[in-house]
Amino acid sequence: MIERERAVSIYRTMVRIRKFEFRALKLFEENKLRGSVHLYIGEEAVAATVCSRLTDEDYIASTHRGHGHCIAKGARMDLAMAELMGKATGYCKGRSGSMHIADFTQGNLGANAIVGGGIPIAVGAALSAKMQKQDRVAVSFFGDGASNEGTFHESLNLAGVWKLPILFVCENNGYGISVPTWESTSVEDISVRAAGYNMPGETVDGNDVEAIDAAVERAIARARAGEGATLIECKTYRWMGHWTGDPQTYRTREEVESWKRRDPIKRWREKLLAQGICTEAELDEIDRAADDEVEAATQFALNSPNPDPAHVLDDVFYEGGDEA
Repeated sequence: MIERERAVSIYRTMVRIRKFEFRALKLFEENKLRGSVHLYIGEEAVAATVCSRLTDEDYIASTHRGHGHCIAKGARMDLAMAELMGKATGYCKGRSGSMHIADFTQGNLGANAIVGGGIPIAVGAALSAKMQKQDRVAVSFFGDGASNEGTFHESLNLAGVWKLPILFVCENNGYGISVPTWESTSVEDISVRAAGYNMPGETVDGNDVEAIDAAVERAIARARAGEGATLIECKTYRWMGHWTGDPQTYRTREEVESWKRRDPIKRWREKLLAQGICTEAELDEIDRAADDEVEAATQFALNSPNPDPAHVLDDVFYEGGDEA
């Protein structure tokens, strides 16, 4: 069993992510968010568990479905919500919207709207850590669709050649937009592709906190010991559509409901109660605190100013000196 403090923290993180995402959905429906939104609801166990084993010094690279990764890596909800609304107080001053939030103070190298775009960024971070002899690991989160991109194969090849301290975490939610994995991918388990790059590969239940944690523990120990990369495939499911306007004609209601019955938050809550780690009252308080945090973040974002057009070129051009 996972130690109590981290077990409770994982539950808290999953709840915070889900409540943030449901509020983001509501705000989108009220036309208060900028652009499209790709929700992480149903997949919370992956980000929460993986990031529970990382430090602020470790790196992550995220995806277009990245709110959960950002929050799990320590992002403040108020700044994240402001960014989704395109406000000047957001993480990226309202310039990134939903799909490009970054927070270097927490090792979050940014979400990425390009499928597979974050994988080589994480490899670069892992390479920098190795070259500087830093005790840091990098984690690249990506979906099943990205495993068919050239960036995936090129990145795993380099990580294998250079024995980089990196975890490739594939969140296989069954669909690349509307195309089921079995129609687009040559293997049943994406983890078997690790063999081609001389690294371990492992497939786990992405809705099972303990299964994810055990795989991540092994992979991080391997990375910190200088033994190189690991590919972990977490089989999970997104409850919502690919994005908030998705008609979802490619899957059945029965399929969605069957996955909802495997809700990772409900499963972990039941485990914490059964093991005597927490009481119902303690978990209910965590739920209430998350509600309060989301509400405060929403009000902060709603009351924040829009960016001033006079500063549209700020942060675009380098304004340093002439030093070489």
